[in-house]
Amino acid sequence: MSVSRYPAYQDSGVEWLGEVPAHWTLRRLGYYLAERREKVSDRDFPALSVTKNGIVPQLETAAKTDDGDNRKRVCTGDFVINGRSDRKGSSGLSALDGSVSLINIVLYPHQPIEMEFVGHLLKSPVFQEEFYRYGKGIVADLWSTNFSEMRNILLAVPPPAEQSAIAAFLDRETGKIDALVAEQERLIGLLKEKRQSVVYGAMTTGAAHAPRTKPSGVGTPAFVPEHWEVLPLTRVVRQFVDYRGSTPNKIDDGIPLITATQIKEGRIDHALDPVFISEAEYASRMTRGFPALGDVLLTTEAPLGEVAQIEDTRVAPGQRMILLKADEAKIRSDFLFWHFRSDFGRKELWTRASGSTASGIRSDRLRASAVLVPPLEEQDRIVAFIRDALAKFAGVEAEVQKQICLLQERRAALISAAVTGKIDVRGLVPAAQEAA
Repeated sequence: MSVSRYPAYQDSGVEWLGEVPAHWTLRRLGYYLAERREKVSDRDFPALSVTKNGIVPQLETAAKTDDGDNRKRVCTGDFVINGRSDRKGSSGLSALDGSVSLINIVLYPHQPIEMEFVGHLLKSPVFQEEFYRYGKGIVADLWSTNFSEMRNILLAVPPPAEQSAIAAFLDRETGKIDALVAEQERLIGLLKEKRQSVVYGAMTTGAAHAPRTKPSGVGTPAFVPEHWEVLPLTRVVRQFVDYRGSTPNKIDDGIPLITATQIKEGRIDHALDPVFISEAEYASRMTRGFPALGDVLLTTEAPLGEVAQIEDTRVAPGQRMILLKADEAKIRSDFLFWHFRSDFGRKELWTRASGSTASGIRSDRLRASAVLVPPLEEQDRIVAFIRDALAKFAGVEAEVQKQICLLQERRAALISAAVTGKIDVRGLVPAAQEAA
C-alpha cells in the first residue's frame, strides 16, 4: 500500500500535532465536543466498563463499588475516556446506552464533527499522551485529567468528507491488522495447550511410554506405569512451612517479601509487586523455616495453585502460601515443581479446594493430595525431557510475540499518521464509502 503526503502543510504550533495539512482547521477540543455530565443510576442505565478494547457491558463478576447511584450517563455514539493516568488507553466510542463511573469523561458533539473520526483521533497514541500530560495529581505516577483541562487541547480537523474518508480507511486497515494479531494470539493459545499436553503426558506416563501399566486409583489418568507409586503429598514432602496466618508489615526497602501476585508462569517476579519487610521481622517470621534453593512455593488461595521454586534464599514468603521441602529420598524438588505445573497436579488442588468467593485449600487436604512418583532416576529424565521440549516452544512463542508487537506498533503508527495528516488517505477509500 503506497501512501503519499498532502501537497501543503501548516505549522500547528503544538508538538503533538506538528505540521498538519494546510486546509485543516485548528481549534480547541472544547469547540467541537462537550461533556455529558448527567448523573444516573446503574439500575436505570446499565453499567458499562471503559477498557483498552473500548466500551463494553460490565460483567456481573466485576468488582462492585458504591457508585451505583452516582454515575455518568453514556449515549450511543458518545466518546468515553478514563481520566486516570494508570488507565491510559481505556477509551472508545460507545455503541451502547448506559452509565460509567465518575472518573470517566463522556463527550458528545455540539458542533458538526464525524464521531467515527473523533473515535480514532482521541484513541490515537499521540492524543492519549497529550491528554494525560494535562493531568494533575500529587502522586508522581498517578494523576487525573478533567474535561476542564482536556477542552483546551488543540485539534487539527479536516473537512467532513475527509473525516469520513480517514475513519473508513482506518476501520479497514486496523481491521486487517487486528485479524492478523488475533491469528497470532490463537497460535500462542495453541502453543500453551501443546505445552500443557507435553507436561501432562510426561508427568503421567513418563518421557517414554511404559509397556506395562496399572490402575492409578485417582480417576484421571486411569492408568500409570506399573513401577510408579501413587502417594499422598505428605509422604514425599519432609516439611510443610505454612506462612498463611501471619500478616507482614510491608516497608519500602529491606528483605524482599514474596507475595502471591509475584508468582506467575512458574517463576517469582518481584517486580510485579515490589514490597519488603525489616530485618527484625524477617528474623522473627522465618523461625517457621528458611527457604532453600529449589524449595517449592505454592499459593493456597487468591490465587490457588501458582507455583515456583526458590532461586534466592534471602527472601520471606508472604501470606497465602506454603513452602514445600521435598523428601529427596522419594522425590526431586524439580519433579515436585512440575507436578504442580501439570494438569494432574492442578486438578488435585482444585478438586480439594473450598470457598464460596475465592477458592483455597486447607492444609490437611493439601497433604492428602495425590502425587505420581516414579523412581528418582526416571524423575530426572522426565524433568530434563520437559525442559528440553518447552525450550523449543519458548523460541516459537517469542517469535510470535515479536510479530504481535510489530503489528501493534504498525497499527498505532498508522492511526497517528492518518489522524494528524502525516499521510493522505483520500485516494485509498472508495467514493461511496467516503461519502457514507
